[in-house]
Amino acid sequence: MPPRKLDQEKLRSALDGQLVALDQPAYDGPASALPDALVAAVLAAYDRGRKPERDAARQAVRHLLDRLATAAPGRTVEVRVPPYAAVQAIAGPRHTRGTPPNVVEMDGRTWIELALGRLTWAEALASGAVSASGARADLSAHLPL
Repeated sequence: MPPRKLDQEKLRSALDGQLVALDQPAYDGPASALPDALVAAVLAAYDRGRKPERDAARQAVRHLLDRLATAAPGRTVEVRVPPYAAVQAIAGPRHTRGTPPNVVEMDGRTWIELALGRLTWAEALASGAVSASGARADLSAHLPL
C-alpha cells in the first residue's frame, strides 16, 4: 500500500502552529522539507518540556509511520500510535481479520524518538514505553528510519 499523500497546506499549517507555540517565526523553507521541519518542531516542543500542538504531533507521527511502511512494506505487524495513526508494515504472513497477531503500540513521543534514533528499541521495551505482542513484533531491524 503506498504511503498517504501529504497535504502541503495541512503540514504548513500544523508546522506554523507549532512554531508559534514555540515562539519561533513561521516556516519559510522549501515545501519538500516541510515534513522533516514539522518533526523537528514537535521534537523541540518535547525537548522543552511542552506538549506539542495536537495537529503538529499527529502530522509528524503519520509522516514517520508512512516512512516505516515505505521502508518495510507488508502487513505482518500493525504499528499503533494512538490517537494519531496506525500502519501495517513488515513482510511476512498477511493479517486479514480481527486483531492482528503482531501489534506494536506506543505514544507519539516514543515513536518519534525511535524513528529518529534518539531511543533504541531495546531501551523503549525495557522502560515499558513500547508494548509489543506477537512473534514478529520487533521493529529493531527497521529503526531508526
